[in-house]
Amino acid sequence: MTGTVFFKMTGSGNDFIFLDGRNTELREWPAERIRAACDRRLGVGADGVALLWPAGERAVRMRYFNSDGSSAELCGNAALCSTRLAAYLELAPPEGMDLHTEAGTLCSRCVGPGWMAELLIPTVGVPGPVAISLRSGERQGFHGIVGVPHLVLLVDDVAQVDVGGRGRALRFDPSFAPAGANVSFLSRSSDGDAEWSMRTYERGVEGETLACGTGTVAAAVALAGAGLGRFPTRIRSGSGAVFSVTGCLGDGEARDVWLCGEGRLVFTGIFE
Repeated sequence: MTGTVFFKMTGSGNDFIFLDGRNTELREWPAERIRAACDRRLGVGADGVALLWPAGERAVRMRYFNSDGSSAELCGNAALCSTRLAAYLELAPPEGMDLHTEAGTLCSRCVGPGWMAELLIPTVGVPGPVAISLRSGERQGFHGIVGVPHLVLLVDDVAQVDVGGRGRALRFDPSFAPAGANVSFLSRSSDGDAEWSMRTYERGVEGETLACGTGTVAAAVALAGAGLGRFPTRIRSGSGAVFSVTGCLGDGEARDVWLCGEGRLVFTGIFE
């Protein structure tokens, strides 16, 4: 068989098609081909496509695209998957690597013998309160940047939220124009494994995804900044998987923020 090898990966349910940049070129992946590959009926099916290249002895470069073909500066789950895949392909050492992204260079590392990884974000500005019209069951909103824009909305019960409808309305709210924002709905959890539960509507995918790494970081920092939580923070994603976020809060920002989550290889295939 001939063609381009791909790696199907998942970060707590947020799934990706990964390509080894040594075997394919960025110009071979225009938006229409990315959309076709991400189609869940006529393609492989994914929330996005990522290309990975070696970038030195202890470094790799990731370029990430949403399922609609648009480029994104950073995707936390794709970064966790990049870390695990880079170690699997022996592009960088598992105990620590520099991950070059469109949002800057971040440190990451593999954790344990399974598929867990950690991503270090040196500083994260505390998301600030945002003035939006709240609906029944919605309590407070925070807006900030973690690689990409995020709205974190505290609600009474995430299970009752119409993530597709309400998320899309808020994603295109004039308050966040022109870039828009990912929208994460967050409520307290009675589950002993996590203090909070979260569901996310992602721009570029234009629908609910089962997990959002950078959204989880935005939520954890927003909670800490508002005095509603403290590090380490454990947040259950829509898939049921639990993320852990640690950091130090002070002077309007969180420092040394580590996101821990899954970066699992599901299968390998070939594009004919």
